Amino acid sequence: MMLVIDVTKGMQTQSAECLVIGQIACQKLVVVLNKIDLLAEGKRQAAIDKMTKKMQKTLENTKFRGAPIIPVAAKPGGPEAPETEAPQGISELIELLTFQISIPTRDSSGPFLMSVDHCFSIKGQGTVMTGTILSGSISLGDSVEIPALKVVKKVKSMQMFHMPVTTAMQGDRLGICVTQFDPKLLERGLVCAPESLRTIHAALISVEKIPYFRGPLQTKAKFHVTVGHETVMGRLMFFSPAPDSFDHEPVLNAFDFSREYLFQEQYLCKDLAPAATDSGQTNEKAGQATDGHCPRQQWALVEFEKPVTCPQLCLVIGSRLDADIHANMCRLAFHGVLLHGLEDKNYAESLLPRLRVYKLKTKHGLVERVIDDYNVIGRSLFKKETNIQLFVGLKVYLSTGELGVIDSAFGQSGKFKIHIPGGLSPESKKMLTPTLKKRSRAGQGEAAEQEGVGPPEPAHHVALSLSFKRYVFDTHKRMVQSP
Repeated sequence: MMLVIDVTKGMQTQSAECLVIGQIACQKLVVVLNKIDLLAEGKRQAAIDKMTKKMQKTLENTKFRGAPIIPVAAKPGGPEAPETEAPQGISELIELLTFQISIPTRDSSGPFLMSVDHCFSIKGQGTVMTGTILSGSISLGDSVEIPALKVVKKVKSMQMFHMPVTTAMQGDRLGICVTQFDPKLLERGLVCAPESLRTIHAALISVEKIPYFRGPLQTKAKFHVTVGHETVMGRLMFFSPAPDSFDHEPVLNAFDFSREYLFQEQYLCKDLAPAATDSGQTNEKAGQATDGHCPRQQWALVEFEKPVTCPQLCLVIGSRLDADIHANMCRLAFHGVLLHGLEDKNYAESLLPRLRVYKLKTKHGLVERVIDDYNVIGRSLFKKETNIQLFVGLKVYLSTGELGVIDSAFGQSGKFKIHIPGGLSPESKKMLTPTLKKRSRAGQGEAAEQEGVGPPEPAHHVALSLSFKRYVFDTHKRMVQSP
């Protein structure tokens, strides 16, 4: 990567964003300090040295620490200057690039894929698409698909640098002439072997937050998502491994549908405050790291506003391009890899139920009174209008240590009956036994309650807790507890 910096201005917001993208997508960097001819001749070298030190400090905490920095004047005097003005530092830059660049190994196997950057028609011959071959190879007479237009065309002729060729492969710059179509329909895009690319409506991606982005990555937030060679709006839902799997080795080439995942209100970061739930209360199970411990890998479901065509395992970058370009802030929010594309337009019904993302729900209540050694009445766990029948059979824990099972509703005010298979301990029973004074005013059990008289208060409050999983995409909204 070559990062060009105006030596009179230094690093600008867009320069910093280019550096961030370079850290994601590139392995080597050359910094070019351009427009050195605009510096006063007597102070030129001092100004260049000062900017060089600034850039070295900027790169210190990046993967490009120690990268070479070259001062140049590509067009001394500006665009209006006479051609007799020789460029400064360009020969040194070319020599450095020649030394830095490693020639990659080309692979002609795999499906043909080409990134098109220009398209035009030639009267009487057809339409020409120019670009770079990203994978595979192509020969005269082959058929190619233009996914954006949903058409397949036959290759009539090909050229590389104005020279006719009969075959080309990965890494080649190429012009392909195919049978006529309107070039205005495809200024940029992808061309591929027929049926080798898929158009997707949503995707499961691995996610890594860009540390320079300020603020949290919230579930349900919209971002500009660059996938392959397209940028579209997408809404995200973040999820992580279950807490006991936070330290598992990341898997960056596939998504495992057999695993369970924990829903998150936001991407988990050590430096972020707990996320707020819909009710406005802090949720300690979603949106924050447990004791500052973050998982080694996190994921997101991205739902696109319009379909995109892209290869599997392609780079994904999320950004806030609607932010003020002149503000001193990074607009790039996250990056990742597309692990699984959802091609079905009705993916919410056909595919998402396979995605086992759950929310941990915890409710708290109180034991109101004892019926006998094996049964108690609970309250404050449900609202009056809650259908308690849905919770029958779920386990609850008493703060005194006993395990109970919700047996049935009790009355119409949200109270419920709990059966305790192992029975109450003598200590628990003593804590739950009301004082004589309260008992004498309370009347007799349920009959008194039906008459509007308050129940007897236990000597000590005993808390109840109910915990269960609810799977986000379960159409039946079932509640599941661990065995």
